[in-house]
Amino acid sequence: MSENESSGGVYGAELRQFIERFERLEAEKKDIADAQKEVMAEAKGRGYDTKVMRKVIALRKREPDDLAEEEAMLEMYKAALGM
Repeated sequence: MSENESSGGVYGAELRQFIERFERLEAEKKDIADAQKEVMAEAKGRGYDTKVMRKVIALRKREPDDLAEEEAMLEMYKAALGM
C-alpha cells in the first residue's frame, strides 16, 4: 500500500485536497458574511432601516409573478380585515 493510500481505497492526498478546498470556501463564506454585515452597519449609520432593506433584498430575489400574486392576496386579506 502506498503512503497516499489507506484502507478502503481512500487516497489521503486527494481527501486532504477536498477537505482543504471545503475549508477555504468556508473561510470565504465567513469573509463575505462579515462584508455584508459591514454594508448593513454603514447603511444603518447613514439612517437607513436595515430591516426594511433586508426585506427589499429578499423581494428582489423573487419572481415578479410570484411577488405580484402574493401582494394581491395580501391586499385582499387586509381589505377583508378592514385594514
